[in-house]
Amino acid sequence: MKIHVHTPILQTPRVLQVRGLFDLPEAKTSALEWNVELPLTERPWHLGLIVGPSGCGKSTIARHLWPDSTGHAAAWPTDASILDAFPEALGIKDVTEILSSVGFSSPPAWLRPFHVLSTGQQFRVTLARLIAEALAAPVARNAGRPIVFDEYTSVVDRTVARIGSAALEKVIRRKGLQFVAVTCHEDVEAWLNPDWVYRPAERTEDAWQWRLLQRRPPIDLAVVRAKASAWPLFAPHHYLTSALLASATCFLATWNDAPVAFSAWVPFFGAGLPRRREHRTVTLPDYQGIGIGNVLSATIAALWTALGYKATSTTTHPAMIRARLRSPLWRMTRAPSLAGGGDITRHASMRLTAGFEYVGPPLPKMVARAVLNA
Repeated sequence: MKIHVHTPILQTPRVLQVRGLFDLPEAKTSALEWNVELPLTERPWHLGLIVGPSGCGKSTIARHLWPDSTGHAAAWPTDASILDAFPEALGIKDVTEILSSVGFSSPPAWLRPFHVLSTGQQFRVTLARLIAEALAAPVARNAGRPIVFDEYTSVVDRTVARIGSAALEKVIRRKGLQFVAVTCHEDVEAWLNPDWVYRPAERTEDAWQWRLLQRRPPIDLAVVRAKASAWPLFAPHHYLTSALLASATCFLATWNDAPVAFSAWVPFFGAGLPRRREHRTVTLPDYQGIGIGNVLSATIAALWTALGYKATSTTTHPAMIRARLRSPLWRMTRAPSLAGGGDITRHASMRLTAGFEYVGPPLPKMVARAVLNA
């Protein structure tokens, strides 16, 4: 495909002056041309990346390849929550699942209008809405129309860009969709893990390449015992009350010395082995969507198991319930149901909760003791 872009040049005095100063040729139009051959029908794919410096033609090429998928800015209600902007064809369970899958897992923030969200949250919720609209569209209308996101990650910091890309890859592949990221940021490639990459600036045979799937870069978490004073940083992002029991034993996960997630556990008395029950586990918004909270939760459960406790957890968060149902580390002890048997005087009676018991391997006892006694 040959793509031509012609722009008229108005012959103003300043234009003529600049031509004289820089010895530019006389021309009535400014013309750019690209010869684009992307073999996208050769094999199935889910994620593509068009990447390169500003001015190399990324956006122009994307608009010509997928004219019906680019250039449509979503309108958001100014006086209603983001939930009300999602397609009516999707139920609230579908909407919240999509929001969680892109790493926007904060129910309190779901109730807010788009314009009051942080830049990182706006990026995530925009991804979620594009996915929701693709899923809600008729199959015939959606055929051959990938989701195309121009200026992908350009307005967010690089941590949000990388973590968000890793979360996005999982949901795009799981839902069987196609997504094309158009960006000047090379750092997202390893995290987005695209099936193909196109670099228009190179204009050689190497500009296009199919790409083998690879493991995303590792995230090495450091888990330490923490004081309750660490909780206020995480409290606004918890989906229940922000209260923390005084008896809670707290743990903090950091990545590159930055706080990432928090987990608190409390004594729970019952028959058999002494127990520790998960009380609060929260991942900061910038790091949501890639399972950090689940890893921290299982790590602390393994710590308690090593020290002779039974580790249990009751959760109402749909994403955590789904993750634990798939995990061999947890056994469901109570299927999702209304807590309290419908007793409306109970705080949790109007929401579904599920109970789990940790059945995975314990941490080495010396490690568990070192973390707990630090």
